[in-house]
Amino acid sequence: MAPTRRLAAILAADVVGYSRLMGADEEGTHERLQAHLRELVDPKIREHRGRTVKNTGDGVLAEFPSVVDAVRCAVEVQREMIDREPEVREEQRIRFRIGVNLGDVIVEKHDIFGDGVNVATRLEGLAAPGGICVSRMVRDQIRDKLPYPFEDMGEHNVKNIARPVRVYSLRADGLAGALPANVPSGASHPLPIAMPRLSIVVLPFANMSGDPEQQYFADGITEDLTTELSRIAGMLVISRNTAFTYRNKAVNTKQIGRELGVRYVLEGSVRRSTNQARINAQLIDADTDAHLWAEHFDGDTSDLFALHDEITRRIAFALNVELARAEAARPTQHPDAVDYIFRGRAVLRGGRHRAKDMWRGLLCSSTRWRSIRNPSRQNARLQATSRAASSII
Repeated sequence: MAPTRRLAAILAADVVGYSRLMGADEEGTHERLQAHLRELVDPKIREHRGRTVKNTGDGVLAEFPSVVDAVRCAVEVQREMIDREPEVREEQRIRFRIGVNLGDVIVEKHDIFGDGVNVATRLEGLAAPGGICVSRMVRDQIRDKLPYPFEDMGEHNVKNIARPVRVYSLRADGLAGALPANVPSGASHPLPIAMPRLSIVVLPFANMSGDPEQQYFADGITEDLTTELSRIAGMLVISRNTAFTYRNKAVNTKQIGRELGVRYVLEGSVRRSTNQARINAQLIDADTDAHLWAEHFDGDTSDLFALHDEITRRIAFALNVELARAEAARPTQHPDAVDYIFRGRAVLRGGRHRAKDMWRGLLCSSTRWRSIRNPSRQNARLQATSRAASSII
């Protein structure tokens, strides 16, 4: 008997950083995800005449008879997710990535198959946290029917798909400004999602030695740096397993930032000779693709463990300083308590006299000083930064 086939709009969604969230709180993450699916995602799919094909552990696969309904559903889910879990810290919140494709599928009772499904899954992987990616076919179908500002991301070669896929994206900040088709223009909109302030991925360091057998040395540097950076207070570091999926992939920094929900990317290379090694490292802003810091470190390979430890400590210390400076310099119209933490760290490391000037100026601003010194409103890290600065005045 020939399989049942039909043209369908496919929606694929998954949770950003699911493994990290499960590692931090397995039961809590599972319960929160099930609540989102039960209270929001599944009802929205039904509301837009879709069918939930299956839950995928960290997400959902659904099909719709109308591509317009599929995209409306995706937008409404992402918009309402912005306001959910207000009591949870931003870096611990559940955020979805969604991909929507239009294609021919093979249908079974509890599953659907085919390239149409595979493309939707790959589009989901390209979406930013809280965002949506659609194929060219979807974009052409909704162009004159829905008002959402999708951005052309160009063609992408994706896994197990023979031809490049043209991708269009709607980011979280676009969701805040885009009106749903049935909402009047005077309606209010939620604020865009912010990435964690100190968030980084350490990409696999490249082995430039000309000897494949030396790859273990480069991998060791990558793993040690991932571990060392995770010890920095307030730092969100993407896991080693996730970072290593980008090995030997031609993916630009902005895309990595979108896919992993991080602000910074560390990449580098290792070149080893008989008894010497040179490690190059560079820090990149994932939002702008700008190089913020670069350095090389040389060492003697006669004691590999000592060299690993020394190089890792030096790079981690330099990054701790540079990331604080980068966050302190990031423009903001309304500095909050966490902004002051980063600014305080940066000036404290910049020298005693500069720190004195900064904190004396802050003391003169009674409103700012009260907002920092009031322990009922701020956290322990800010109090510690305040005390450290006050001690040198």
